[in-house]
Amino acid sequence: MKGHEKSSDKLSPKVNALLIVDVQEKILRAIFKKDSITKNIKKLIDAYQILEENIFLSEQNPFKLGATIPELLPKNGFKKIEKMEFSLANIQEFLEELKNKKITNLIVCGVETHICIQQTALDFLQKGFEVILVSDAMSSRNRVDHEIALQRMIQKGAILTTTESIIFELCKTADRKEFKEIRNIIIR
Repeated sequence: MKGHEKSSDKLSPKVNALLIVDVQEKILRAIFKKDSITKNIKKLIDAYQILEENIFLSEQNPFKLGATIPELLPKNGFKKIEKMEFSLANIQEFLEELKNKKITNLIVCGVETHICIQQTALDFLQKGFEVILVSDAMSSRNRVDHEIALQRMIQKGAILTTTESIIFELCKTADRKEFKEIRNIIIR
């Protein structure tokens, strides 16, 4: 949480949640580097379902923008949040769930970096959450919007990482029984 001294830049040993933002057909269609972003989000979901448990998926105005694309739906154990707000930090039911599960770290992927992700990240940083941005598992329609939004969120305290890096960080050790399964996800 904000304000405490960290001995390293690793994830705090607190409760994590994976937040998959608005990976819907009509939004994804125009996204810069859509195929590689989709592939990385899929890896992240598959690995996260093996290593951790709290997965939240948002859909922006699903009546107009459609549902999450099927390949990016977690297999089980996730909570879907339908929203009109750009920032997930303004959704009371979601905030209550984070509080009840004592979640303090949000690992964020999805689209668009400069709209819903940025507003969500900035609001959660202000509320004292640790926000980890998986930079190669998020994008915008325009590369410049994505890059400037990343800079702005980092300036406010977000942590930047990549898909492979966060997966290995969550795994922690090659001795873990799930490691072979995780390695197979990474190399595909």
